[in-house]
Amino acid sequence: MRHALKESALPVFAIAAALLLFGVLVAFAGVDPVEVWATLFKGAFGDWFSWQNTLQRAAPLMLTALCVALPARAGLIVIGGEGALVLGGLASAALAHALPLPGNIAGTAAVCIAGALAGALWIALAGWLRQYRGINETISSLLLAYIAIGIFKHLVEGPLRDPASLNKPSTYALDTGLLIGGIGGSDVHWGLAIGVVACLGLGWWLRATASGFSVRVVGGNPRTAQLVGLPATRLILGACALGGACAGLAGAVEVAAVHTTANASLIAGYGYAGILVSFIARHNPVAIVPVAILFGGFGAAGSLLQRRLGLPDASVLVLQGIAFVLILASEGLRMVDWKALMSRRAAPKATTAVRGAQAAP
Repeated sequence: MRHALKESALPVFAIAAALLLFGVLVAFAGVDPVEVWATLFKGAFGDWFSWQNTLQRAAPLMLTALCVALPARAGLIVIGGEGALVLGGLASAALAHALPLPGNIAGTAAVCIAGALAGALWIALAGWLRQYRGINETISSLLLAYIAIGIFKHLVEGPLRDPASLNKPSTYALDTGLLIGGIGGSDVHWGLAIGVVACLGLGWWLRATASGFSVRVVGGNPRTAQLVGLPATRLILGACALGGACAGLAGAVEVAAVHTTANASLIAGYGYAGILVSFIARHNPVAIVPVAILFGGFGAAGSLLQRRLGLPDASVLVLQGIAFVLILASEGLRMVDWKALMSRRAAPKATTAVRGAQAAP
């Protein structure tokens, strides 16, 4: 219990400090910080309409955060979830157009599996480049994301474009039977349930299974993993593929539940926001759920800040950026051995005092 409180203290402090600094910034713009904080809360959690917007945005954040968290547990920092998401959405739309899928849950599952496979292959490529070519996975995954977005735009605006989409290039729309509906008639689609189940299931897998434990050993102590004969490369590639599958699934869900087509609206930054969510959750799949809901709420409140207070809609991106910087700083502070540091600083003072006492008559 004490360890859990210690682990959660720094992220909570980072979010609180980010809100405080954001308040200072808007105060310089002539806006009351207290009113900004109240508007943020109201836009995110003030009523059922706000909750629906929040939960809609939280669903893809959970899945893209898993794209960061799972490779991180294997010792890799992968930040290319945006590329896996757009390719997942593209693959789902392409499959629905290419094959006569049944208009029921089986067809919807096929669309989601296509998106997951596309994302899995894309992020596994970053892991393969790291393991077999020694290329840093952070850089390669980011560059692969740019390549994926380029491929997405080329295909959506070219070979896969629906001629009827004049102003906004899009693929052909999914049939009504393939779409993911709302939960209980609400605007919150079943993608939220998929995200929650994925987070809880993968959290259980990491903690309660032999393969999940092996992934954590590889990420925590590679030398120990090598000594006990764990297949490190296979485990790392598996973690990358699982993470990529989650991001690709997020893209497929966005297409099947929100946009009905693959178009530029899919490039909404969920992959990059998932990096922040994962780091604040300390790469814990279970903790990703509440953090994703919180940051989904921040995103949902952006338009209300603009309407009520005249702040730019992108103000919440500033808040997210501040939170990201602070969480990285808190990670650095957590790694400092404060007792050893204080003892090293105290040692010279003690030595000086002893020498002074010896020199005294």
